[in-house]
Amino acid sequence: MENTEVNLLADIESTHLVQASTGKRFANYIIDLIIFYIAIFASAFIFAMINPGFVDWLNTAGNSAGFGVLDRLIGLILYGLFMGLIETLTKGRSLGKLITRTRAVNQDGTTISAGTAFLRGLCRAVPFDGFSALGSPSFPWHDKWTKTYVIDIKDSTIFQS
Repeated sequence: MENTEVNLLADIESTHLVQASTGKRFANYIIDLIIFYIAIFASAFIFAMINPGFVDWLNTAGNSAGFGVLDRLIGLILYGLFMGLIETLTKGRSLGKLITRTRAVNQDGTTISAGTAFLRGLCRAVPFDGFSALGSPSFPWHDKWTKTYVIDIKDSTIFQS
């Protein structure tokens, strides 16, 4: 007798995504921000060792009017690019997300692309994006605009055929 069983569920996709809590999202932000500042400090230190005139330029530029606003704008853009690069290389995870066991995914549960990761990062440079993350569940603008979620890996299930 020949086995003629057919798996009727073989072509069905089942996804159960559980959004990460506001507390985990906040922890991700704090951890990633600390890592970003360490990376910026290390980069500036290395650059200053290579080009000592860089330190003199920073001291002069830091005392000029309007540098504070420009400094903050550059910092926001660098943070966005940094987060985009990290999420691209790690397929939606940053160090903060690794520690809290969360991941950024598309709304259908698939892995985010490099373009989506960089767009998420640049959306973080929008003023007050951090405030948009307040509330429960946390759904900040950089998630809404890129149609992504940050999910709790342990509580979510993603099955794809």
